[in-house]
Amino acid sequence: MLGWEQLEALCGRCSRCRLRAGRNKMVFGRGSRTADLMLIGEGPGRDEDATGIPFVGKAGQLLDRILEAAGIEANDVYIGNIVKCRPPGNRIPAPDEASACLPYLRNQVYLVKPKIIVCLGATAAKYIIGEDIRITRDRGKWHERKGYWLMATYHPAALLRDQEKKRPAWEDFKNISAKLAELKVAEGE
Repeated sequence: MLGWEQLEALCGRCSRCRLRAGRNKMVFGRGSRTADLMLIGEGPGRDEDATGIPFVGKAGQLLDRILEAAGIEANDVYIGNIVKCRPPGNRIPAPDEASACLPYLRNQVYLVKPKIIVCLGATAAKYIIGEDIRITRDRGKWHERKGYWLMATYHPAALLRDQEKKRPAWEDFKNISAKLAELKVAEGE
């Protein structure tokens, strides 16, 4: 496993898939590198491609408001994506593109060592929790794997498109906040 500086530099030079050719900026991650909670999305959108920072557009602003309302501190969160370069037209990353980027994400998980990993949307859930996951059926359910607590919830962009998803997502984030508190108490923090 690489350290932070080496990993970010490697991602910046990466040409393992076709997404690099169309990107403006590589979108590595944001937040605390010692976070208890890691949020994983699908991939950068237009705003993220322009800034090099994940979740800075409207969906990211909504995510920040949800985290704040749920009482989740900014220093408890690290945010990344399945792919680090924007897919054209904001399409879902192709399997070969995701496969090319997943080793980088795994390295980030190794470095952060979060207690909880939350997959934002179906694409992240598919690659992190499992191929058979269905976001509408399986969101909000905890899975424990390799010492991590995993959950899938709706992507914030889905909440902007469909108001009916806001309540279930809010319940998920309250549950995430409670799990964070529970784990901190268990560790005597």
